[in-house]
Amino acid sequence: MKTTSLKTAYLAESSLLAALLVRLKRRNLYFVAGEITSFVAMLGFVVLATTLHNATWTLWLAAVCLALYVVIRRFDVQNEARITAVDQLRQAYEDEARYLEGDFTPFDDGARHADTRHPFALDLDIFGPSSLFHRLNRTVSTGGSRSLAEFLTRLPGHTPQAKAEVERKREAIDELAAKQTWRMKFIAQGKGKAGGIDSTRLTQTMQAAAKVSIPRFAAARLPFAIACASIVGFFATLFLAVFTPLSANVPVWWGIINFFVVMLICTKPLRMVSKTANLLHAELTACVQLLSLITTEDMQAALNKQLQTELEGALLAFKQLQQTVASLDRRSNVLGLMFANALFLSDFFLVRKFLKWQDSHLKHFEQWVDCLSKADALVSLATFRYNHPETVQPQIEDAPKIVYQATNLRHPFLGTKAVGNDLCIEQGQYHIVTGANMAGKSTFLRCVGVNYVLAMAGLPVFADEMRVSCFWLFSSMRTTDDLTHGISYFNAELLRLEQLIGYCHNHPNTFIILDEILKGTNSLDKLNGSRLFLQTMSQLPASGIVATHDLELSKLEDENPSRFANYCFEIELGNDVTYSYRITRGVAQNQNATFLLKKILKA
Repeated sequence: MKTTSLKTAYLAESSLLAALLVRLKRRNLYFVAGEITSFVAMLGFVVLATTLHNATWTLWLAAVCLALYVVIRRFDVQNEARITAVDQLRQAYEDEARYLEGDFTPFDDGARHADTRHPFALDLDIFGPSSLFHRLNRTVSTGGSRSLAEFLTRLPGHTPQAKAEVERKREAIDELAAKQTWRMKFIAQGKGKAGGIDSTRLTQTMQAAAKVSIPRFAAARLPFAIACASIVGFFATLFLAVFTPLSANVPVWWGIINFFVVMLICTKPLRMVSKTANLLHAELTACVQLLSLITTEDMQAALNKQLQTELEGALLAFKQLQQTVASLDRRSNVLGLMFANALFLSDFFLVRKFLKWQDSHLKHFEQWVDCLSKADALVSLATFRYNHPETVQPQIEDAPKIVYQATNLRHPFLGTKAVGNDLCIEQGQYHIVTGANMAGKSTFLRCVGVNYVLAMAGLPVFADEMRVSCFWLFSSMRTTDDLTHGISYFNAELLRLEQLIGYCHNHPNTFIILDEILKGTNSLDKLNGSRLFLQTMSQLPASGIVATHDLELSKLEDENPSRFANYCFEIELGNDVTYSYRITRGVAQNQNATFLLKKILKA
């Protein structure tokens, strides 16, 4: 399916849902009218009963109208919930259509995840406006956002389990990509919680709950037996007071004693629990909805068995906690609270229920939130996979060395304007790329890096073919000064190169991407420093691509042809500058700075 067809499909779904929304809102008006009519009719019959003699039938009709009001009200609430769900789903489809038009504003750009010292994230536009994260992100939780950021920045690298890890992610992404309707429901449900699910708040609140000191008596067997006996005793005395000469004062005082004993023992612990639980209400509801969707039978093949089992356990525990929070909310009804404690010792059993939940589930809570976050991130990756049918799955090599071969490799951000190029580089090789300004060197370097990040995240790549091994990645393309800390541009460059050398020593098989080494010094010093740096790097277990304007660096191929190879982005000069954006073997012959400057000065 082409991008235009996808956009048409998304807009068609959005239109259908918009039409359904109109019908549901019209139905809502009928429900409101029915509620008003039944309620007014009920009041009318009650008033009629007070004015007519021997008009019992009016009370029966009032009761029927009340029942009708309750039924209509319930349908109205259900219809309101459906209106909200349909509107969220319509918005989700509309957002995807906007994405295909190049509008990413409905999605978070992940700028908060940016780290200037990360080995490659800043240079490859992983975070920020119109970044890779901005294009991928459909997460509905802060934990999912963090997991997605980790998928894009924590590459498996050159480790024994790297290939298996990538393939596991790819299988899950492919399965989820095929479940387009399910994914849209997941994304839409996440929109129901303003700002998404705050996973950090969930985890921190439950950590605080673990520190809540609640007396352990409620979890013991003896108090439980006494409580049960007290309830049985109350109802036994109530029965005897009704059907025998036993005084009614006995069950009354029994209930009063039950109420005050429970309030005395349980009020303080429940106040402490409520402070924690009340913070969780909105997050818990959203989590239960998403977990219910994830653990459906249709999803069992999409997620690995361990993750599915974890999430099923999480759903059960989250539902139990949600019920406890709902019970705490109902305590605000003072009259109901009095009767519930007098008759059933409800606060005692509520404390006991929370203690048992705390003992059984609290230690797994952080792990469950993490599992939900990973599933959330996988939905985003699968949506990107579905939205780009023009991509191909790369072949992941289980090789003990660097391998990067690609045919018609294109930058993911450029769409149909992208010019494809081939690349073939292996262990220990360095490509020296020369070319004029704006000829395509930096774009090509980022194209190489971003497509590798996609491959390691389990996603398809923008190429006709691609074969890569699992290796580490480091880039230096956007060095900036830091006047606040007294770091000049040149000093910042040196610090980045020092970080690169240390990284390569600690991470054998690193692929490096460099754009203009030592820009912050004079030409001769820059050339000598660049030659020294590259000659040193060629002795390390690394490979890479280096873009430069220093044509003298191309002589490294003559000195060491097994390590260095020259490539270029050539331009043609005539009445204007012609850019091909095609990489070819050799050294660039034409430059455009003087040519373009002359045109400006003549203007």
